[in-house]
Amino acid sequence: MRIVDARHGRDALADTLQEALPAGSEVAVLWRDSYGGVAGSASLGASSSLAHRAESLLTREPLTLHSQRIESSWTTSEGVRVGLAAQLPTPMPAEARQMWLDLARIVIGAHLVALRTLARAESLEKSERLQQALFEIADLAGSDLELADMLRRIHTVVAGLMYAANLYIVLYDDVRDSMRFLYFADQRDTYVAEPERDIPVDEMPNSVTVALLRHGEPLQGPSEQIRERLGVPRDIQHGPDSEDWLGVPMRRDDRICGAIVVQSYDRPDVYGEEERALLAFVAQHILTALDRFHAREELERRVEERTQALQLSNRDLQAEIIERQRAERLQRALFRIAELSITSETLERFYTQVHDVVSDLLYARNFYIALLTEDGERLEFPYSIDERDAVRVTRNLTSGLTEYVIARGRPLLADRKRIAALESQGLVRSRGSLAHCWLGVPLFRNESVVGVITVQSYSPAISFSVRDQELLTFVAHHISIGLARKQSQDRLVSAHAELEQRVESRTRELAQANAELLSQIGERLRVEQQLTHQATHDALTGLPNRSQLLDRLSHAIARAQSEPQRTFAVLFLDLDRFKLVNDSVGHSAGDELLIETGRRIVDAVRTGDTVARLGGDEYAILIEDIDGPQVAEELAQRVLRALGEPCWIAGREVFPSASLGIALWHPRYRTGAELLRDADAAMYRAKSSGRDRCAVFDEAMREEAVRILDLEADLRRAINGDGFVAFYQPIVRLDDQRVIGHEALLRWRHERRGLLTPGEFIGVGADSGLIEEVDWILYRQVMDELARGGEGYISVNVSPRHFRSSDFADRLLRMIDQAGADPHRLRIEITEVALLDDVPRALRMLRTLRSHGVLAQLDDFGTGFSALSYLHRFPIECLKIDQSFVAGLVGDTQPESVAVVRAIQALAGTLGIHTIGEGVENEAQRATLRELGCTYGQGYLFGYPAERTNVVPLRLAVTG
Repeated sequence: MRIVDARHGRDALADTLQEALPAGSEVAVLWRDSYGGVAGSASLGASSSLAHRAESLLTREPLTLHSQRIESSWTTSEGVRVGLAAQLPTPMPAEARQMWLDLARIVIGAHLVALRTLARAESLEKSERLQQALFEIADLAGSDLELADMLRRIHTVVAGLMYAANLYIVLYDDVRDSMRFLYFADQRDTYVAEPERDIPVDEMPNSVTVALLRHGEPLQGPSEQIRERLGVPRDIQHGPDSEDWLGVPMRRDDRICGAIVVQSYDRPDVYGEEERALLAFVAQHILTALDRFHAREELERRVEERTQALQLSNRDLQAEIIERQRAERLQRALFRIAELSITSETLERFYTQVHDVVSDLLYARNFYIALLTEDGERLEFPYSIDERDAVRVTRNLTSGLTEYVIARGRPLLADRKRIAALESQGLVRSRGSLAHCWLGVPLFRNESVVGVITVQSYSPAISFSVRDQELLTFVAHHISIGLARKQSQDRLVSAHAELEQRVESRTRELAQANAELLSQIGERLRVEQQLTHQATHDALTGLPNRSQLLDRLSHAIARAQSEPQRTFAVLFLDLDRFKLVNDSVGHSAGDELLIETGRRIVDAVRTGDTVARLGGDEYAILIEDIDGPQVAEELAQRVLRALGEPCWIAGREVFPSASLGIALWHPRYRTGAELLRDADAAMYRAKSSGRDRCAVFDEAMREEAVRILDLEADLRRAINGDGFVAFYQPIVRLDDQRVIGHEALLRWRHERRGLLTPGEFIGVGADSGLIEEVDWILYRQVMDELARGGEGYISVNVSPRHFRSSDFADRLLRMIDQAGADPHRLRIEITEVALLDDVPRALRMLRTLRSHGVLAQLDDFGTGFSALSYLHRFPIECLKIDQSFVAGLVGDTQPESVAVVRAIQALAGTLGIHTIGEGVENEAQRATLRELGCTYGQGYLFGYPAERTNVVPLRLAVTG
């Protein structure tokens, strides 16, 4: 057994201990650290048995003392187990043996400390080399080198960490099952890599590299053994065998994406576990470098993640103190710059003091500030201190280093070599004395470059570092803020002086303008009075207008509220048939009538009463301080009599008349508009009662107005909700009572009043214009019902109002199409009024609908004009006999009703269309209709209206 000192390659420790023993002595010492590793040292000529005894002492205590043998074992404070054995040629006194043993313990302890120190130094050195290698790989990944150059340099870096004369890198695509040799360097294999060529894995079945990729774990050893282990046959096309082969797969998210391989052809056991771990570690960084290289364009759009550098384990307190002092100097400098931007008297003084601040932070003997002019075309130097270039004059933008920094918007740190490289690339051209080291940092304002702050050195002994660049960049940011603040202050002072001058000039101009304004004030007051009069009076009659009337009503209400005994009334007047005058003799004549009407009303009322024209042919009268409603009624009759007198308008004698409504003051009124509203309602009551009369607004009229108003509000809410529903009444064949279709009838499910029929709300809907929206809600429900399928048609009622809309047919067809309904199952029921209102339009609509399958039925036939001359022109499918005639088929009016129904049947037969009897309620009516030739019927006899067409109709038992 041969034990050698790991550090010096010889038995230095044992030899040292042997020298303290008699000549011919032998010494062996071994130790085992806390990790289980055993090392040691033996003197020259020591027997193997002695070494074995020393090794056994690591696990046992020494045996009985022997005069010619020394044995000892102990554990150091660091946990290292030591075994020491010495063989003496002659016996040695016990005291001498003990002294030698004590000395040996000291020497061995010192030796172990030295070994640990050396191991730590080696580990630190190795870590530094690894860290430096990783930095170099990261720098190469971010460089502008071509891929081949970058990989070649990475190879050099790896070769600095281990034996890597023969190295290649492959990338593997597991989706396409192919690989590419990105890099291949080998001393014996003549293979030339083609980085862009994808090699299918199937083409290389006997490749150890492919086996490595399939295996997915690192492989190390002679290539022949690796092939045998993985079952890969020998293939000379894949190069010669190596004595030692180490391959490490590269992974990305648990996927094999490549491998890096090193090998040795002439030396075995070159690679061990440490090289494997190192290569695996480096491989991932190489993969990262490759990823960064291939994704450089994408990574430029992302925030670059800065890799935090590994902190050196031996950073001492002095470095921390220096850094803290530097930070304090920087903080003082920033405070000083902020203070100078406020306290410096001039910009020149500010520049000088900023130079002093920068000089405290770094070498700034040669320092200048360059700023772009306002137009951005020239470069000026407001401050420059230089050892060689004493003066820097304003110049046009060229290709100097300063302009280079402005154009790039980034700092530039360049030594003479970098400057020469930029010049050779044509990017810059030096101006002035050539600097040995040049550092320029852009000045920004609102994210735009406005200048550069520069320091430079002409001596090779003085250079600037990246740290200086970062420092100057940070300081430059605050200099930019301070400079902007100082320039703003200077501009403010200049603007203030200019403002004072402009104020003085403006004051003189205002004095002159005031004189002119005084002359205009009188004219403007006159115009203002005229405009005020126009704003409160009617332009045609000169009477007060609605605005002035409402103002006077507000005052009257206020007085009546404060003095309850005072009362007043409002009279609302509307001329009867005024439109006839406009249409017959023209608007000019109508204006004459309106003027004459106003004059007669003014003559008829009392002094102090207010007569106002509200617009059109509407007038209002405010009468105050009345004793009761009889006063208002007497005044109304007087006005009506005055208006009833004939007058000559446009050469024609006209007998005007009017309808007049009266609203008396009541404490419930809050505004004049409410009074006018109720007077207007009373006027319409008078007009509906026969015109040329007056009516007083009473509580019944108010309750009716409130009811209509509430009903209209409920109607609007129901439109927005789901209050309206379609009920379907069956239409049957009279002979066998088979259902052939249904008529859709509108119902309103009112939240308080229950189910309402159209008669209870259709008047309000028509007056408010809401009934059309309600109809479309019904049509939509019918389309949805048709879309569900079934047999028979459904008819819907269409009012004349719909036929006045030119897009009714198109809108109805769109609704059918959107619902997916069959248009051939839809019928529309129209009245004679709808047809005759606009015959050409009605004809176009009916033809359009019929061309798409929608047929028309004429509803309530016989109750309207019954003009036989037009009926043949329209595409009508059938006539619906009005229920009033059907009801008369039984009873006193039977002869007349039978005659009418027989005539309708004869007309339908002539036109080739069928008929439907409406309102059939008993068997006698059904039988009579059948006798008269009517084919179909509808009524309570066959079924009440229901919500769905598939509801079985209710049959009524009729006796007699």
